Amino acid sequence: MGSEEMIANLFRISQTQSKITREDIKNKELASFAHFTVGKEVREAIMRLGGVMPEDLPTPKKGIIELEKEAIKKLKEKNKIMLDE
Repeated sequence: MGSEEMIANLFRISQTQSKITREDIKNKELASFAHFTVGKEVREAIMRLGGVMPEDLPTPKKGIIELEKEAIKKLKEKNKIMLDE
């Protein structure tokens, strides 16, 4: 997920949380509806602004799990070199 998609998701999440708190929503179905409504509004705002829809954004060449494995491997190699010195 790139920064544009992540920021849109965080905005959607924060606005949903605010709506649920502001409207004192305690019912699971109403909370789900609030989530759906806010998500729809965010998508419509992206469209109106001429932004790229999340499903049309480019996907990274490597997933987070692969990147984590590579980072761990590099750390292990670095630590081995440091121990050998």
